[in-house]
Amino acid sequence: MSYNWNTRTELLFGAERMERLSRSHVLVVGLGGVGAYAAEQICRAGVGKMTIIDADTVNESNINRQLPALHSTLGMPKAEVVAKRLLDINPQLQLTVLNEFLRDERTEEVLLSAPLDFVVDAIDSLSPKVYLMYQAYIHKIPIVSSMGAGAKVDPSLVRIADISKTTNCALAKAVRKRLRPLGVSKGIPVVFSTEFADPDAVIEVENETCKRTTTGTVSYMPATFGCFLASHVLRNLI
Repeated sequence: MSYNWNTRTELLFGAERMERLSRSHVLVVGLGGVGAYAAEQICRAGVGKMTIIDADTVNESNINRQLPALHSTLGMPKAEVVAKRLLDINPQLQLTVLNEFLRDERTEEVLLSAPLDFVVDAIDSLSPKVYLMYQAYIHKIPIVSSMGAGAKVDPSLVRIADISKTTNCALAKAVRKRLRPLGVSKGIPVVFSTEFADPDAVIEVENETCKRTTTGTVSYMPATFGCFLASHVLRNLI
């Protein structure tokens, strides 16, 4: 085994599985507190092709928890910041960067534009999240989705389970309610926490795209969710 930047991963997974990862294509939608961490862990594990999507720019309120958020990156597109970081990790990564808000017919178009081995949903807006989950489900593209990491503090209570098995998560409840009329009641794995959310950490907001509330967060919880997403993707790909 020749030494290179992912030698330690190959020592764990073996050459055949590393080759499988190098041929895999993973789509990550949403590059905030959860999605950027998921994208980086997937990249560092040796996945050879990725598509990343986010329309947001870095703002100061992101710094407490989001990987691309630094004072030096304020105002920059998150997708571009994350892209630069991923290519610095693996210069051979085949990377497609979409600086856009994924919604409506564009969702299906992106999902079918190239063969995908896995989709990571880290969208924090309900309608586009549900539509992405639904489109991946009906097109039989493997997907794992993040539920709510906000207003929670105990990483030991984070779980991966089928959407039908989620508890104590308001976002998961809302997602289930939206998916049911579409004929989807199970079959989509999600990352969620069984911890009850702190009601005092949720406030109503105005002028936010597809969002009616803002939730208090702490640095490590979205990162934990992101690592759980990456773990699920990688363990399934190998």
